[in-house]
Amino acid sequence: MLRLSKKADYALMAVTHLAVRSLPSTSAREIAEHYDIPLELMAKVLQRLVRTGLLVSSQGTRGGYALGRPASAMTVADVIQAIDGPFTITACSTAKHDCDQFTKCSIRDPLWQIRERIAAALQTVTIAELAVEPADDAPVVIPARVLRR
Repeated sequence: MLRLSKKADYALMAVTHLAVRSLPSTSAREIAEHYDIPLELMAKVLQRLVRTGLLVSSQGTRGGYALGRPASAMTVADVIQAIDGPFTITACSTAKHDCDQFTKCSIRDPLWQIRERIAAALQTVTIAELAVEPADDAPVVIPARVLRR
């Protein structure tokens, strides 16, 4: 099963929260309290997003966090990679090739293609799209061009 880490979940929640807000900046405490996330964990997630340039931070009484670029120019893949690193689905997806079956594996290349399709799909969804609340009955649509590769 493919699954995002909790930190990646929290990062997506935080950047979406910031995209929806019209404030110049928002504190880590406000975001953490809004979603019932431990403040220390939220602060670490936000700091990592700042280090990668997805967020900017400011100090002072009106300080906090803001998007580092427009929500329409930031993708779900950008946020996940900022938190979890390169997207992988198998051990052989990494540069280390930590699998005893690497040289004999008959499914390695097809799995790499699946990984590329998933990564491409995540690159097509912007934070601006997440920030728009869909109607309850609206289906989630992945562009056909991503699925047909």
